Amino acid sequence: MSIKPPLSSATRIRSIAGGALGNLVEWYDWYVYSAFALYFSAAFFPAVDQTAQLLQSAGIFALGFIMRPLGGWLFGVVGDRYGRKQAMTTSVLLMSFGSVLIAIIPTYQQIGVLAPISLLTARLIQGLSVGGEYGISATYLSEMATPERRGFFSSFQYVTLVGGQVLALAVQLILQYFLLTEEQLHHWGWRIPFAIGAILSIVVLYIRSRLHETEAFNELKEKHATLRHPVVELWRHPKSVLLVVGLTMGGTLAFYTYTTYMQKFLVNSAGVSKQLSTVLTFIALLVFAGLQPTFGALSDRIGRKPLLIGFGIAGTIATIPIFSLLSSTTSIVVILALMIAALMIVSGYTSINAVVKAELFPTNIRTLGVGLPYALTVAIFGGSAEYIALSFKQAGHEAYFYYYITGTIAISLLVYIFMRDTKQDSAMDHPEQ
Repeated sequence: MSIKPPLSSATRIRSIAGGALGNLVEWYDWYVYSAFALYFSAAFFPAVDQTAQLLQSAGIFALGFIMRPLGGWLFGVVGDRYGRKQAMTTSVLLMSFGSVLIAIIPTYQQIGVLAPISLLTARLIQGLSVGGEYGISATYLSEMATPERRGFFSSFQYVTLVGGQVLALAVQLILQYFLLTEEQLHHWGWRIPFAIGAILSIVVLYIRSRLHETEAFNELKEKHATLRHPVVELWRHPKSVLLVVGLTMGGTLAFYTYTTYMQKFLVNSAGVSKQLSTVLTFIALLVFAGLQPTFGALSDRIGRKPLLIGFGIAGTIATIPIFSLLSSTTSIVVILALMIAALMIVSGYTSINAVVKAELFPTNIRTLGVGLPYALTVAIFGGSAEYIALSFKQAGHEAYFYYYITGTIAISLLVYIFMRDTKQDSAMDHPEQ
């Protein structure tokens, strides 16, 4: 058996940076849809009221999540059988294709019902890609990090995931304030960010093709001439699979509510202008991204469990007051402070959820174990967040959504309380099973 020298610190950091950059672009491509839905929803759906058009756009956003479990399975198998690097390069290629398609789709007025059908097709392709991206990048960043700094380095998955949203909003701000008029944005300007995403994806494809494979996977290849099928192997770990579902449901609902839905909530419920809502969301998400490494490093010192429990308690107590105040205040300072407070609470989950999941599974099924149950849970709770919120609003019961978030976080809190602290008992530190 050949023994390869361990990767140097510089090589690890370059690999983590390369993997994180690819994650940023993938999530930019995914979130630019939500950021620009306020502008393109009228292009793909018949003219009704704004809430109805946003509801239809949110419906397609939610349907895109249907493909995420399939992506989690497909790229999980590829990542566990053929390598993390191979899976990452393939996923970004699919994302690029979906962005190109959205950028060139004719409007509803031009091709009728084929317009929303084409939009849905593109989102399904992107859903397949991003469904695999989470498990791949979580596994890659966790395996590339040294054991004592896994929390810190794996937190960069959400730095770049949120960074994708920030980048999408930055493009939106530039177009809104410096390059295009409101009419131009509604007419054709919304296509520009999708074209940018397609180009960036090709750049990332090149970067990812030059990344190092993780030592954990290389050691696995040397130990096993053939591997049992990852899906069969996964069902040997039912407790870990259920833990991924339980610890994800409250966190993912809160995350998608306070990031992708918040911009629409500010416009549609709090009476904030589109331009101002973009600025406020941009600032809040920038702060949110900066919080991730701090929380991740803290988990390396005190453990993962205290942060998860802190999110669960604060999220259960504060969600209803935060939304009630947001919908009633007219102070921009108060709105921004509430948004940042909400995202600070969610950081107890987002900063470490990737490493916690990676630490639950052995190397041979880590990508699939992280990606598939996570994608299923996100498809149910995260992908439906906007649609459920807008449905309650249209029915005249918007406050019901606040209680829905609270209840879901409370269920996850019970999981956090009774699960083990994966920093102290990590599958990544044990010999392969």
